[in-house]
Amino acid sequence: MPAPIITMTMATTDEMLRLARLLTWLSPAFPTGGFAYSHGLEWSVEAGDVTDETTLRDWVADVLSHGSGRSDTILLRHAHRVSPDDLPALCALGIALGFGRERRLEICAQGEAFVRAGTVWGGLRITAVADMQVPYPIAVGALAADHGIEADLAATGYLQALAATLVSAGVRLIPLGQTAGLRVVRLLEPVIAKLVEQTRSAELDDLGGACFRSDIAALRHETQRTRLFRT
Repeated sequence: MPAPIITMTMATTDEMLRLARLLTWLSPAFPTGGFAYSHGLEWSVEAGDVTDETTLRDWVADVLSHGSGRSDTILLRHAHRVSPDDLPALCALGIALGFGRERRLEICAQGEAFVRAGTVWGGLRITAVADMQVPYPIAVGALAADHGIEADLAATGYLQALAATLVSAGVRLIPLGQTAGLRVVRLLEPVIAKLVEQTRSAELDDLGGACFRSDIAALRHETQRTRLFRT
């Protein structure tokens, strides 16, 4: 019986460079200040909606699939494909989608910080939004396109970073152990993969969500008496 043929695909130097850049941009060490935002999770914990590993997993999965995670991914994909001249209008739409003052603060403050840091690498799209309010996913999509990083890869990285940030906030707030947090992150991987696939052909008319409890949490957090997070 002949030995099986094993095919190996080697990544090119350019592909490895692009992946390294994406990992840098979406690392917790990249200066966007993502650790300071809980996306309303702080109020949800105080209200008793999120109390353990299971409810944290369900809460983050809903935010990804039915809330801002889905809309963010659509915005990222459009920022990746449009011309630099079309980015200001896309930014205005992204800002208008922000539900409440703190959600707009979260998405714009991180986006503007990402642009400031991203100008180290440069690019036509990132330069086009350098002097305006920029929602975070649009900034990521623009810089990824500038450097030839595929939209699917950028969307996957963005969603994984968002999920990890929210889980990290939950670990601190509930509190949970680090291993429990890692189990939640692992269980969210299929949710992320499904969302990347579902948004591949999404249009701007597909923007929107149905994560009402999360939206209410973001509004209630504005007047929460004890706060560790900005949102």
